[in-house]
Amino acid sequence: MASHGTIDDDYIIIAAHAPSSASAKATVSDSQSLISDHIDHISKHMRRISLDIHDHPETSYKEVHAHAALTTYLSGVPGWDVECSAYGIDTAFVAVFNSGKAGPVVSFNAEYDALQGIGHACGHNLIAVSSLAAALATAHVVELAGLGGKVVLFGTPAEEGGGGKIKLLNAGAYSDHAVDVSIMAHPGTSDDAALVRTAAYTSLKVEYHGKEAHAAARPWDGINALDALVTAYNAIAVLRQQTQPGDIIQMQITNGGLRPNIIHAYASGQFVVRSSSQARLDALVVRVKACFEAGATATGATLKVTQGSSYKDHVPNAALGRTYRHFWNQIAHIHNRIPEGQIDILIAPTQASTDQGDISHAMPSLHAGFWIRSEGEDGTQLGGPHTPDFAKAAATEEAHGCAMQVAIALAATAVEVLVNEKLLEQVKREFRSSPTVCR
Repeated sequence: MASHGTIDDDYIIIAAHAPSSASAKATVSDSQSLISDHIDHISKHMRRISLDIHDHPETSYKEVHAHAALTTYLSGVPGWDVECSAYGIDTAFVAVFNSGKAGPVVSFNAEYDALQGIGHACGHNLIAVSSLAAALATAHVVELAGLGGKVVLFGTPAEEGGGGKIKLLNAGAYSDHAVDVSIMAHPGTSDDAALVRTAAYTSLKVEYHGKEAHAAARPWDGINALDALVTAYNAIAVLRQQTQPGDIIQMQITNGGLRPNIIHAYASGQFVVRSSSQARLDALVVRVKACFEAGATATGATLKVTQGSSYKDHVPNAALGRTYRHFWNQIAHIHNRIPEGQIDILIAPTQASTDQGDISHAMPSLHAGFWIRSEGEDGTQLGGPHTPDFAKAAATEEAHGCAMQVAIALAATAVEVLVNEKLLEQVKREFRSSPTVCR
């Protein structure tokens, strides 16, 4: 991984705080300027943390360095209570700023795991600092304006297939803190967006057990496990003709037998099924499993299906999305503004998946999308998320600026939830009435 400046492994971050007047409390009407000024003030520290995480990529549940970088900084900020290795997860954390007064609880999710072999090719270093900066700025306004409520920052490891948020959710992390809304944003090469819906997905390990025999001398004595897997593979290929838009079935043969002159006693494959909603995914998985059963029935092999990781689709909360869009468009350049069409409807769902989806089925969620540049020197479009090009893009100064701009809009949205009782009621009402949320 390329070096950026002279950031040593053991550098010490000194938490910085924007100057404030002790003569009078800030008013809520000052919140946007307070947020912007505070994020400008801490941006250089966020940049150092972002590059530190980027230059030390760590895969799911191994994010020791990132965990230390984030919690060390937070522990130096007055008013924040930081729990490291939270809920029995070594690289998770929970940081809380409590006003001491009754009020809503707004939360942010920070991601910081990398991809095997290509580092931070999903830009989680930017997610980490955009959520961190937004949480700090929200708390700053809470303190200066004397607001009630709590700000919680969850350090959520292992988004890349490990389901860190799901583990925290199931362990009671969000309910223990009575979280009202969950807020975050994700970088990409698509246009900036307030309402991002992701696909539901599940992974399945499929194994067939047969009986070995000599493939030339006595093949009839065997049961061919590979034939069973190939039959299932071909059946799924045929099934694809009748799947719906948004349905995706991905297949890999992981063990195709030992030698060609043996009737194979064992074969295995890995299958990933995605769809636009959890309900649609559940229906599609039933049909995929029928193809697995067909392979076993046709050959006499024994079938074993092991459920792997699963993420629900992300259901964006429209009221939170409208609020984010309002604040984003106040600070965005004209060409980056989110268009009117995204006030109430989702324009471009993505077939990617995230464990924030499971959060969105448990509480109102905002998972905004923000553009960063991944281009060659001649302006040629380079790779998006999960490519080496995007890993390089996630370390640029311009990308950091985008992340800090996003942090301003995220924090402004959070503050609005804290002060606007009618908005919070609408957010919760839309969540309760959503036909696609699985509760």
